[in-house]
Amino acid sequence: MYVLKNLLSIIVVALCFWILPVSAVDIAAGEQKAANCIACHGSKGKSSAPEWPNLAAQSAPYIVNQLHAFKAGARKNSVMQAMAANLSEDDISNLAAYFSHQSPVSAGGDPELAKLGQSKAAMCLGCHGSSAEGNGQFPRLAGQHPNYLVKQLQDFKGGIRKGGPMGSLAGSLSEDDMKRLAAYFGSIK
Repeated sequence: MYVLKNLLSIIVVALCFWILPVSAVDIAAGEQKAANCIACHGSKGKSSAPEWPNLAAQSAPYIVNQLHAFKAGARKNSVMQAMAANLSEDDISNLAAYFSHQSPVSAGGDPELAKLGQSKAAMCLGCHGSSAEGNGQFPRLAGQHPNYLVKQLQDFKGGIRKGGPMGSLAGSLSEDDMKRLAAYFGSIK
């Protein structure tokens, strides 16, 4: 009986590997596809434009989810919707792997505002990681451009952007709070 159970377990596991398609990410293919992203997100995902996010070291699951949201029209941005429209599942996975493997950056931020923002940052770190490094579905905040972060918080507060508890959290922040938090997160790597 014991041998039969073990044999059955081995057969089930083998069938799972045989039936499920294997799709490994290809960072080199992601790098090639990322050539389309450089104009806004910069070389290796290090954006020099404060209105566009840094993708360097961003959480791969977050990138995948956002590209799916743009592709489906659930997240609104005409440029990103057009960019994501023709991406295959492999393209999305490869881009996410490529950007997530880049070195983190610091976008900088006003040092005085950053000091004030640090005291409020704890409310963000439970979801976004203890060092704001991102946490699976939750994006990396560390090193993001402060202008970009403020805009996202304003969009969550105004209901333009949807996302779990972010609407109510952003709703509790003043414009000054948003600027302080954004300066803090922008200043860390």
